[in-house]
Amino acid sequence: MPRGGGTANGGILGKTNTTSFGKNTITSKTSTGAVTTQPGTRVAKVLIVGGGGGGGGICTGQSKQGQGGGGAGGLRNLEINVCGNTPYTATIGGAGSAGPGSGCACAARGGNGGDSSIVINCTTYTATGGGGGGADTIDGKTGGSGGGGGRSGDGGAGNTPPTTPPQGNAGGDGINNAPANSAGGGGGGAGGAGSNAPSSTVGGAGGAGLDVSGCYPSAPNSGVYAGGGGGGGCTKGNGGTGGGGDGGAGTNDSGSAGTTNTGGGGGGVVKTGPGSKAGSAGGSGIVVVKELNQASGVWSMQSQFQAKSQGTWPTFILTGDYLVVGGGGSGGQKEGGGGGAGGYRASGYGPSPLRGDSIEIPSGTLNITVGGGGAARSGPQPVADRVGLSGSDSVFNVCGVEGTTKITSNGGGGGNSEDSGLAAPASPIAGASGGGASGGNSPGQTAGIGNSPPTTPPQGNPGGDGGNAPGSGYNVSGGGGGATAAGTNQSGTTAGPGGAGATNNITNSCVAYAGGGGGGYYGPGITRGTGGTGGGGAGGAFPGTAGVNGTANTGGGGGGAANGPGMPYCGTSSGSGGPGIVIVRVPGCTSVSVAPGTNSVTTLPAPAGGCKVATFTVSGTLTI
Repeated sequence: MPRGGGTANGGILGKTNTTSFGKNTITSKTSTGAVTTQPGTRVAKVLIVGGGGGGGGICTGQSKQGQGGGGAGGLRNLEINVCGNTPYTATIGGAGSAGPGSGCACAARGGNGGDSSIVINCTTYTATGGGGGGADTIDGKTGGSGGGGGRSGDGGAGNTPPTTPPQGNAGGDGINNAPANSAGGGGGGAGGAGSNAPSSTVGGAGGAGLDVSGCYPSAPNSGVYAGGGGGGGCTKGNGGTGGGGDGGAGTNDSGSAGTTNTGGGGGGVVKTGPGSKAGSAGGSGIVVVKELNQASGVWSMQSQFQAKSQGTWPTFILTGDYLVVGGGGSGGQKEGGGGGAGGYRASGYGPSPLRGDSIEIPSGTLNITVGGGGAARSGPQPVADRVGLSGSDSVFNVCGVEGTTKITSNGGGGGNSEDSGLAAPASPIAGASGGGASGGNSPGQTAGIGNSPPTTPPQGNPGGDGGNAPGSGYNVSGGGGGATAAGTNQSGTTAGPGGAGATNNITNSCVAYAGGGGGGYYGPGITRGTGGTGGGGAGGAFPGTAGVNGTANTGGGGGGAANGPGMPYCGTSSGSGGPGIVIVRVPGCTSVSVAPGTNSVTTLPAPAGGCKVATFTVSGTLTI
């Protein structure tokens, strides 16, 4: 080759690439202004949190009247292509105003939080402000997360306007026992819905926020944002983690404000006797930008040397297999349907129709979430709270990109209850696998839908239907859905078994996961539903045998409760859902460690080729 004929990329034949050398620099904006990227940045992760809604106030002064907590601001965690050395304007949403102690009940609702946004390459990315808490008999407002309902009011809808993935959750409902007591519902949070007021003297807790500290290690407030405000009551509803303010407690208390720059909702007020009183304001929002390192393709030695010298050369990515199972839902309490199994998602070693693609696993420390099972229902409960509770999501690589470097398996739906009136796809009976229907005659006694939200391949199946036993007319319930089969319908005097789970060999040992819970029933002479293979708990048995819990770390659904003559629904309990599990399998040459020590790493013997398997039975970190 003639002198001077070398190529621009150092003599290597191949594509000359652009890359993002952002040095993982994190910038937090707590007030409106510009974020200017570094010259080498081409990709950024961007966290946007709207302002939290204010808690509801009191203008009527009814005795011991509690009002709704404010909803958290919407939370969006995005990965966006950017240009280097470019200013991007971030707008920080203001705190929602406290519900005033004046005017009519509708006017006493808390104010919505302001929207937070960032404009990048002519596109505006927005997280909506949280909804204000409800006031006397008035519903909470809609927003990024919805405000809690005032006394007798419903919680406001969350994820409004809708985004994918959702930016928030609904607020909880208030409750009224006029003229004595009333309590407000909790505001919704980014990580969960606000709780209904559990009684007329206790405010509903605010929905939990989200912990994104693994993505943004130096972000303010320890990286936890968008918790809902607690509802007011004689006993306060606690604010959700992530800056949610507590509700008012006692006889004359406005509650506490949402924490500044968290998007937390404000607490709802409580007041005894005549007069008026304001609620508490929400917390303002925040925008956090992390400038990423990433590269692929063919690179010159000079480019590599310069990037390594500057500490900006991206880390390698390997391909591995996974099994991610969400937490199972609990069974319903009153002649309860079986709980739905947690979502089952796997890249191999199980049933071929359910196998997804292998996943890219970046080097570094990755956050792993193991979803908990829905808690059992027991003791006296308001009608709405006799329905089983949904399980929680399990997530591989919380800060990744869903479907590429991140996998989420959602929690299973709770089993329905005889007098709930909930119809599919109502929450909480819908889920990765749906909860079984109760056998009651109340309107809307249908099973929960499965594969909700939808994935490909599907992560679960619907629950089974209930009915009435021939002759006696006793209520007999359906089973919860499982990974490979729907929950079974009630048949004659036999409650529906839970749907079958899936067997997987990722650990070199065949284990079944994600079986549905068996159905419960009312009265003697009925056979309870068996749990589905894969950890599903059997239904309860009359008299006095509670529904069986789903097996730990299988994501199995809990069994529905059974009761009958002489034994009211509150005399027994349903089964809790089984916690989920996350398992990752990588080549044997990979350096792997896990935390905490409850989790484990094993090296498989031949013929598995020395592969390493990391098993998470509790939330933790995986370091590659």
